[in-house]
Amino acid sequence: MARRPVTGDAAPHGPTGEGGARAWSGEPTPAEGVPSVPGVPSVPETTWSPTPGGSVDPAPPTDRPGEEPPEGTGGVRRRRPGGHRRPPSRRRRLWRTLVAAVALVLVAGVAWYEIEAHPLGGPGHRELITVSQGESVGQVADDLAAHGVIGSALAMRLSFVVHGTPTVQPGTYLFHQNLSFGTVQSVLSGGPDVFEVTVFPGYTLEQVAAQLDTVPHHGRVGFLREAASGAVRSPFDPPGSSSLEGLIGAGTYLVTPGETDRQLLSEMVDRFDRTAAAVGLTPAAAARLGVSPYQVVVVASIVEKEGYIEKNMGPVARVIYNRLAQGMPLQMDSTVLYSLGQDGGKVTPADERIDTPYNTYLHTGLTPTPTCAPSAAALAAALAPPPGQWLYFVVVKKDGTEAFSDTYAGQLANENLARSRGLG
Repeated sequence: MARRPVTGDAAPHGPTGEGGARAWSGEPTPAEGVPSVPGVPSVPETTWSPTPGGSVDPAPPTDRPGEEPPEGTGGVRRRRPGGHRRPPSRRRRLWRTLVAAVALVLVAGVAWYEIEAHPLGGPGHRELITVSQGESVGQVADDLAAHGVIGSALAMRLSFVVHGTPTVQPGTYLFHQNLSFGTVQSVLSGGPDVFEVTVFPGYTLEQVAAQLDTVPHHGRVGFLREAASGAVRSPFDPPGSSSLEGLIGAGTYLVTPGETDRQLLSEMVDRFDRTAAAVGLTPAAAARLGVSPYQVVVVASIVEKEGYIEKNMGPVARVIYNRLAQGMPLQMDSTVLYSLGQDGGKVTPADERIDTPYNTYLHTGLTPTPTCAPSAAALAAALAPPPGQWLYFVVVKKDGTEAFSDTYAGQLANENLARSRGLG
């Protein structure tokens, strides 16, 4: 069937004459002037854009949403039917999900680290952390976490990576629970700040005070002055006395930052009071021996120095009480050495003539104060000595064993035995 020829406004193929082409609307329309014929599909009209030189070319379609058409296409943009854009590819969706997940993990990690580095709430209980020789900072971080000083050892290690690893010296450090990483780093960088002071049984206040010279913000002179001031007292101290000699408990004490000499002395006296109570030192118990509780401590201090080992202490205490009962001078070398400021050694005939209240060769009775810090064993021996008539004793074995006698002849025999064994 013949069709009406297309007019000069447009030609389906090839160049136009004088006229230009209309832009393609994107929707197929029946050709102008051509009636629809039943059974024959209509022919969509195609529009054309002019090109330089008078020719027309079809506008190249674009597949990317939002992309501008190339120049020279007359602003024509191809759209998908129905106006829908093509959905992103599966690979692009996977990449977007991965990026979002990584970002979420990073944000969560930073938030976790900040909470660990700057914990909520204030510092908690005190914790003493001891760093051993050769211990790594990682092990220190584990120890800090185990004691609740920090919440996470892993976060602390990350802090070392970011802010630098401190040089940690062996020793003891004072921390508190729930500290920030910055505070922990500062304490570790400052070096050990907790120092030990040990009161060995038989030590005098002077020997204890000498250790304070190595403790920052403390010293021997200040410690002795505080001990003699009367600011710290023991319930066993007699009225009018301000001496704490013999009234401090044996053991090791930790001097922490900010602790004063008075606080340290209070702790030492409290420990002695607990020890005395544990062995049953009461006014009634002392009265059964004919002495005061304070005098029991004096006896115990002499027993500590003269007995050497625990098995000797009870008999030595009995010798002291027996001599006191008979009005005999105690003649204890340790008391003379105390007045001389010496710990051990031989007492010469000249030393025995030195006139001090502590010279028990010249003076009868007990010394004015204890001569050292007694152990619990010495206190117990002084409080409950075994029965016996002994008045003399001497070391007869190299392990410190002493022989006791109730006569001077027996003492001379024991002294000969000691010399035969290379003692005395």
